[in-house]
Amino acid sequence: MSISNEILTCIRERRSTRRFTEEQISPAQLDALLDAAIWAPSGGNNQSWLFTAVQNKDKLLRLNGIVIKAFQAWTPDDGYPGKLGIKENSQKEGYNFYFGAPTLIIASNKPRYQNAMADCALAMQNIFLAAQSLGLGSCYINQLFWLRDEPAVRDYLQELGIPKERVICSAAAIGFKGAESPAPARKEGTIQIVR
Repeated sequence: MSISNEILTCIRERRSTRRFTEEQISPAQLDALLDAAIWAPSGGNNQSWLFTAVQNKDKLLRLNGIVIKAFQAWTPDDGYPGKLGIKENSQKEGYNFYFGAPTLIIASNKPRYQNAMADCALAMQNIFLAAQSLGLGSCYINQLFWLRDEPAVRDYLQELGIPKERVICSAAAIGFKGAESPAPARKEGTIQIVR
């Protein structure tokens, strides 16, 4: 028997959006997403994260150009297929690492903090679920984490207000859905219960 409520339904219906409209989200919607982020749990209640929301289209496009150039010289540090695919895709015309979303929320944290990535990931999940509840699309973005040590990327992120000593953990593309994404099947054998 399956239990259902508003939160569980939101979890099941949330999808990664990779096609957005150009319409910007409202200030109230952005405030709600950022408020959801800061209510996430953090190790030792540290709350050491920093969420930087970028909504200026020209600044986002400039960041995209810097990311494309950085990928040309970047060598993945492992064989993760997603990294190899992104490096290849970044050289194609029209590539946009944030899928053209009108809002990009970048999560960073303090250096040498063991829970930096986990804390930001928990906050991102809050953002994604809040976005779904508000009728918005969202997508987890890894590229800034992968390029976190590239000087040109770091210099521009500093221009956007993210101090250089901060560790870039993740980002969220946010906007109105340009297309619905189908639900991928859940894999078998991913749950164990010991009673």
